[in-house]
Amino acid sequence: MKPEIKQWSQLSPEEKGYYLKRSEIDISKVSQAVLGIIQGVKERGDEALIAYTKEFDHVDLSRMPLRVTEKEIQEAEKTLEPKVKRALEYATENIRKFHEMQRPHGMQMQEIRPGVLAGERPLPVDSAGLYVPRGRGSFPSMLYMLAIPAKVAGVERICVVTPPGENGTVDAGCLYAAQLCGVDEIYRIGGAQAVAALAYGTESIKPVVKLTGPGSMYVTAAKRLLYGTVDVGLPAGPSESIVLADDSADPWKVALDLMVESEHGSDSSAILVTTSQKVAEETARHIENLIKTLPEPRKTFVTDVFNGYGVILLVNSLNKGADIVNTFAPEHLQIQTAEPFSTLSLIKNAGEILLGSNIPFSAANYVTGANAVLPTGGSAKTYSAVSVRDFVKYSSVVFATKTGYKDFKDSVIAMADYEGFITHGNALKLRKNN
Repeated sequence: MKPEIKQWSQLSPEEKGYYLKRSEIDISKVSQAVLGIIQGVKERGDEALIAYTKEFDHVDLSRMPLRVTEKEIQEAEKTLEPKVKRALEYATENIRKFHEMQRPHGMQMQEIRPGVLAGERPLPVDSAGLYVPRGRGSFPSMLYMLAIPAKVAGVERICVVTPPGENGTVDAGCLYAAQLCGVDEIYRIGGAQAVAALAYGTESIKPVVKLTGPGSMYVTAAKRLLYGTVDVGLPAGPSESIVLADDSADPWKVALDLMVESEHGSDSSAILVTTSQKVAEETARHIENLIKTLPEPRKTFVTDVFNGYGVILLVNSLNKGADIVNTFAPEHLQIQTAEPFSTLSLIKNAGEILLGSNIPFSAANYVTGANAVLPTGGSAKTYSAVSVRDFVKYSSVVFATKTGYKDFKDSVIAMADYEGFITHGNALKLRKNN
């Protein structure tokens, strides 16, 4: 299957809109079912979690604890291949080092006026629930990308929920990653029922104040429906990537990198935006040949992507290419141009930006330090990658001396009188000894 090459300037508004819109998670078809699941968990707790796990995951948890035991975590470490353990250790070290830079440095205050001090006091949220999916594979990388910033932020209680595998087991890589990250509260529960458990709590799972992590349509629906009950974090939908390239790009590397996010699923989006007809044609040819070598189900996923939201777009200039990127606001962006740092100055909206041909999407997904849990569906226009800041709240702190009080008194009274708030003004008018 060869990707189509299209001249952006010749596309109709409808065709442009198709690619810019990409795959969206429409929860309307599952909302009623998810509402029922949420209500079931709220009313019946663990009993509902066990019943829904048997119904949806075909796993009977009635004779095992929902929480993963310490023995299971120890067994996972023993059974995991040494090279996988080393890779997880390498990755978690890098991710931790990056996120340490984001750690807030205590309360800082400045003098606004003589005698008036104002600042912010950072504190971690009390608890965080991390959703680690398993539907299309095992994702220990997702666990450490979520757990490390929460740990660095200082969150005391971090719990992980993840769908169980056969016989109720939890992926060994995820268990070892959890151990490396200092997370020991892990539950073999997935789907909308896991999200509801984190929001409301059950006999086995205490509720959290913050939850984050991508998942299925049912997970996404549960998060949207529980918005307001619990902080559900950034929007996370189907994977999406753009490569922005000029005539200096190596088509072979572009093809390899463009396929990375495509294998996540048929609803992914993968787009090459290039100024070069030659790069476009050679990249398309390489992708066609590479797809033939893939095993199932990845072959079907990638084929579906390039039959759907995958395309090669030709543009007249890098400025026009950057305009497309900024309108799309991709989850993942790679810049393969002669001067990538110069091209970077044209970009305003992207979840992550990878510069040059030596940093494939997969490297950033796993080990380079920056977080790979990113906003999708255009939400990179206002949202950022998961970070320590997601798990920290800030309280404004203000102090005034008598000198400061006298300085602001008349202005406060004038504003209170103008807005008609009697007691606002009286708090100063009737105050004594100031």
